[in-house]
Amino acid sequence: MQLTPKQKRPAGERCCEPVVYPDVERRAAEQMAVVAKALGDPIRLQLVDVLRKHAGKVCVCELVPLFDVSQPTLSHHLKRLRDAGIVDSERQGLWAYYYVRPDALKELSAWLSL
Repeated sequence: MQLTPKQKRPAGERCCEPVVYPDVERRAAEQMAVVAKALGDPIRLQLVDVLRKHAGKVCVCELVPLFDVSQPTLSHHLKRLRDAGIVDSERQGLWAYYYVRPDALKELSAWLSL
């Protein structure tokens, strides 16, 4: 094997061709990243797990005793999940009832299953 001295390549010239290209379009990747980032906190992941397993909508007052955080902190986590489109809520009087949106995790789940 003969070694050649390292040479600087011209600006903009690739060193090699990519082996693979992304299958995920930029817009889909951005949306999946928002969902993944929202799920990147252990409490939020557990919240989604509880809401997913529950047959219906869950009152925030039922969620507070499950976690070692204050109600305002739990509400902050639920807001982050709502902003990411993972959960939604309905107000009934003073209480908010939360649930996982049916198709919220479908795209991320399908991509992870590839």
